[in-house]
Amino acid sequence: MKLLTLARDLRRRKARERQGLFVCEGVRAVEELVRSSIPVRGMLATAHAMGTPRTARLADLTRARGAAVLEVSDAEFDSAAETESPQGVLAVAEVPARTLDALPVGDPLRLLVLDAVQDPGNVGTILRTAAALEVTATLALPGTVDLWNAKVVRSAMGAHFHHPALVCTPDEIDAFRRRHGVELWAADAAGAPVGDVPAPARLALVVGNEGAGVSDLMRARVERSVSLPIAPTVESLNVAVAAGILMYALRP
Repeated sequence: MKLLTLARDLRRRKARERQGLFVCEGVRAVEELVRSSIPVRGMLATAHAMGTPRTARLADLTRARGAAVLEVSDAEFDSAAETESPQGVLAVAEVPARTLDALPVGDPLRLLVLDAVQDPGNVGTILRTAAALEVTATLALPGTVDLWNAKVVRSAMGAHFHHPALVCTPDEIDAFRRRHGVELWAADAAGAPVGDVPAPARLALVVGNEGAGVSDLMRARVERSVSLPIAPTVESLNVAVAAGILMYALRP
């Protein structure tokens, strides 16, 4: 399949899942991708973008990895791009094969579980924060936005390329927890203030949907709920902000 046609097709989640490929948009994100170990299939760029030294260097790096570089018109590029202001540069690459069984298990271990978190910007920000705070992996439950959606990839700013992020079912997480002795906590406004109870060496933290919070299915599985004490005049925090503060507070 031609690179432009492929990039257009990958706007659809089913196509990404079927082909095991994703689109990375924006100069900085593509730079991070090309420097990573993830196989790159090719890069698209507009004539204007190719006229800049930064994109020209990026094109050279992409070719050096054995991937094609295709110059396209603005209209052709817009037909493939999904994010706003993608700077005239995108790349197609392979989704890395990651599994729960391949995760490094030791003390400490920190997992972040996304329970139907649906906003791409929130998920990308969470992944970037999880990578920065050395969370072992981020696990996305069914109902969560596709981790390889172009908007998620761009807002994560390269976190996908080194931070393990993968899709799991609740049963798979349960089996992993039993094998490795991992406690499961949930972020919940009714929970105990974070810090009141010492965190275990191996911990998985569930953060829930932007509106509904943690699902009943996951709430029934957790051993403890924790909260962030906030001013009574504020009902709640953005899920990405709350997840970041909790991950920091629960660092070993």
